[in-house]
Amino acid sequence: MFLLEEIYSTKSHCFFSLLLTTLPIFIVFILFMKNFTTLTLFHFNSNRFWAFKQMGIAPFTFHKIEGLVFSKLMGTGAGAGFSLFPDFSTYAFLGVWESEANAQAFFESSNFIKEYKKRTNKIRTLSLRPLHSSGKWSGENPFGPNVAKEDMPHGKIAIITRATLRWNRLLSFWAAVPKASKAIEAASGVHLYKGIGEWPFIQQATISIWENLDAVHTFAYKGKAHSEIVKNTRKKKWYKEDLFSRFELLNDVTYE
Repeated sequence: MFLLEEIYSTKSHCFFSLLLTTLPIFIVFILFMKNFTTLTLFHFNSNRFWAFKQMGIAPFTFHKIEGLVFSKLMGTGAGAGFSLFPDFSTYAFLGVWESEANAQAFFESSNFIKEYKKRTNKIRTLSLRPLHSSGKWSGENPFGPNVAKEDMPHGKIAIITRATLRWNRLLSFWAAVPKASKAIEAASGVHLYKGIGEWPFIQQATISIWENLDAVHTFAYKGKAHSEIVKNTRKKKWYKEDLFSRFELLNDVTYE
């Protein structure tokens, strides 16, 4: 009896030792699985009502897409940056993938993309490697672990920011938007700046492309306008949930 108990105790000890050893490796593996991101902009000269309807229809099919671990289908704002006015000609699809191969298969053969290609005038897809991300989007940080400083790239950088606004801070936030938009429009080294979002007024996001990290740092840390925005964000507590993510721009492809 004692021998059986000793054998059972030994096996249990080995099992838990193995679990404690492998669990951190498994967690790191899961985090690094989500290491490829795409942001696609769909432009419509016609079929705009169809495109608008997809906002409420298409997301219910995303769970069937192989390798897609996080996704958002979003509208866009008119002009550059945040805007109270929607741009019904442009929509955005964000995908976080288990691998680049999954993303490639999606863009080459999925029914979703086939339907959009039939109706859109231009599709622009940014392929992104996550570098640094802080905050949450729908309760999680979908972009995986941060990259070490020594592994930072020297080429073009994409920035995605997003926030869920507090209802009682909407007026204060939107009053500050024009100044923020003017600041980034005047920034040196910015190639693209577009407002995107899940819901008008309250769930807002932006995508921007920069020449390099130096351009990002100059705007973020040396620009007076951006410093004031950051200060007001903390002071006025605009956001219920927010996220800032920095990516290496791997590829920028347009289909027409």
